[in-house]
Amino acid sequence: MAIPAVVAHGGAGPGPERNENVEIAVREAARILQSGGSALDAAIEACVILENDPVFNAGTGGVFRNDGSVLLDASIQTCDGRLGFVIAMHDTPNPIRVAAALLDEEINGLTGQGAREWADKRGFVNAKVEGRHPVEDIGDTVGVITRDKNGLFACATSTGGCSFRPPGRVGDVPLPGSGFWTQTGVAVAATGNGEEITNNLLSYRVLDKFVQSSDSLKEALSWGLKEFIDDSISVGMIALSDKGEGVGIANTDMPWSTWIGS
Repeated sequence: MAIPAVVAHGGAGPGPERNENVEIAVREAARILQSGGSALDAAIEACVILENDPVFNAGTGGVFRNDGSVLLDASIQTCDGRLGFVIAMHDTPNPIRVAAALLDEEINGLTGQGAREWADKRGFVNAKVEGRHPVEDIGDTVGVITRDKNGLFACATSTGGCSFRPPGRVGDVPLPGSGFWTQTGVAVAATGNGEEITNNLLSYRVLDKFVQSSDSLKEALSWGLKEFIDDSISVGMIALSDKGEGVGIANTDMPWSTWIGS
């Protein structure tokens, strides 16, 4: 039996005043895991809480693109090889739920109007997302990694996209290996400048460094930031392995929180 655990972040840039918001989501994941729930359910429900919190650039708080639109991305992956992601969805307060519904489909990714139509056919909430104005140099996207009593992992991420970007722009959140990656015994999620994270396939490379070396999780994350990311570019990461609590590291402020069962 594994010891359940969760780690979550609230984006690269926001200060410690957002820690309490992240902790609310972590407590919900912990509640689910303590009651015997799955890593998948815990990751989804914690991510939904963050999407529903307007201080984060995800779901309800997704920032306006340059044309005033609010378009949302989300992804979820499990360590048994399942993957679901959605890109540039409109009128979708909780895109993580749509991404999760793709885990057992033949396809694993949908975008734009096609994603919304697919969600409509399956009864997912279609409602205008209020959105908010972007803030310079603050990413505040969200991510959650969970480990359940069976040693299974899930990684969920969600975003409204980087501030001051065109409506068609795609960042790291829905891109496997860039904004997230999990496999047996370990998971990593990134946040911050999506172009830099994607250019360096950051989550996968950090995870692979951990797997292939004797480095600790913290050492692997530190290596990733030092090796691939300039200090002037805001990036952070969280990670969880098959033992111990979650780890978070960033070259800027990053609200994050972790919990481990007894």
